Amino acid sequence: MTVRVLVADDHEAIRFGLTTILGHADGIEVVGEAADGAAAVRQARALRPDVTLMDVRMPGTDGITATRELVAEGLSQVLVLTTFDLDEYVQGALRAGAAGFLLKSIEAPRLIEAVKLVAAGEGVLAPQVTRRLITAFAAAAPQQAPVPHGFGDLTEREREVLGCLGEGLSNAQIGTRLYIGETTVKTHVSRVLAKLDLRSRVQAAILAQENGLTRENAGAADLRERP
Repeated sequence: MTVRVLVADDHEAIRFGLTTILGHADGIEVVGEAADGAAAVRQARALRPDVTLMDVRMPGTDGITATRELVAEGLSQVLVLTTFDLDEYVQGALRAGAAGFLLKSIEAPRLIEAVKLVAAGEGVLAPQVTRRLITAFAAAAPQQAPVPHGFGDLTEREREVLGCLGEGLSNAQIGTRLYIGETTVKTHVSRVLAKLDLRSRVQAAILAQENGLTRENAGAADLRERP
């Protein structure tokens, strides 16, 4: 399957570089470009890309606002790519529903891999961003967080999958830990997102961390497949 990508960045030279990198990658097709958030939303409505590569700071409608619109309308997965790794941008983008957050210093092979992962329903975060998020969650008091809406509707297995998402595990890693197939993992992830009214697995990870639902917080429970 070819991944259709929309590139949104207000700098023409950067757009050219990104479209060149992605356009020459196997399995990726750049279907459009946008110089601001509003144009990205219009382009996404017309072109229906699989992934929108979104800058944060753009004139007019910024990338976070545009991400929120794209995700709310179900137009595209969003992978934020920016020069700035400020906490307000990271958390704003992820809470808006972005499936990932990377820095423009990323090497081309990793960018190509990230686009394909996001298209496949995975989440990706720059390593330095991941470390900061984990530190922030560790400093929080999960016992004071309200019970997420829809949490009571989750099955035991879905709660285990949610905890794995909170640890940043991929579908393959979740399958290995829980002794279930990757296709089954994808089904559980989809159900978790639907029941919790979330737009991306990264949002689910944030919720899991904030509410202390990861293995580290839950104790050394045996998460293997029950007979």
